[in-house]
Amino acid sequence: MLYCLPDSEIERFVEEDVPYGDLTTSLLGIGEQRGEILFTTRDETTICCTEEAGRVLQKCGARTSFLSPSGSHLQAGVEFLKAEGSARALHAGWKVALNLLEYASGIATRTSRIIQTAKRVNPAAVVVTTRKSFPGTKKVAIKAITAGGAQPHRLGLSETILVFKQHTAFLGGLDAFLATVGELRARAAEKVVMVEAENEDEALRVARAGVPVIQIDKMPIPDLGQVVKRIREINPAAKVSAAGGINEANVAEYAATGVDIIVLSSVYFGRPADIGVRIVPKN
Repeated sequence: MLYCLPDSEIERFVEEDVPYGDLTTSLLGIGEQRGEILFTTRDETTICCTEEAGRVLQKCGARTSFLSPSGSHLQAGVEFLKAEGSARALHAGWKVALNLLEYASGIATRTSRIIQTAKRVNPAAVVVTTRKSFPGTKKVAIKAITAGGAQPHRLGLSETILVFKQHTAFLGGLDAFLATVGELRARAAEKVVMVEAENEDEALRVARAGVPVIQIDKMPIPDLGQVVKRIREINPAAKVSAAGGINEANVAEYAATGVDIIVLSSVYFGRPADIGVRIVPKN
């Protein structure tokens, strides 16, 4: 089961949209009438944040009667979340729940499609996602990519070691840094050291230094395949990751180069999932 966002996040989402109550429902005088809200897929969708959407409705006073778990892959026209309560509760939670579901499920669906495409070409390839989610949305974004079958490349700067040229510039350049890799690995014995390379020469120098993961950024696909082969010859134990501009349209080509890891941000950006909602009176 995927993790769930904490209550503090759910309460923040609701307070952001309904800080002083629902003026329309109040003025119409329908708040105490009973009703039901139903969420349905309009397209083939990998759904995400159903648990959070249900809790949004519960925080507003409704009672969730059915939900499909995050990560479920559903065809179009499938009902996956239902809740009952007063019109006041249902209308207060309606759009907050829908926004969560549509944005998170959009990310999860894109992630799932990309993974399926990559694995048809390279079953061993692992798809991971970067830190480039929109600020303030990381918890939702990470749940969404996990629901789609990916893993986070880096949750943040505090738990991973990835050395860029922006780091080695302060150390006297790439070769000066590579001379200290053994010491760095000893100091961080529980962590994997990753180093980014921007061209073939850098990638091979990093491989010769015994770096466990070599990340190759924005290299043309035909060149990447050749570099992966040369890295394997130099350092068979090294993992090779490809990053930079990878999306659903080109992920199969990247996977075909034989890289071990595909690093991308593109799943965070795109059309939200199309989800239908009905709110109906209930006696």
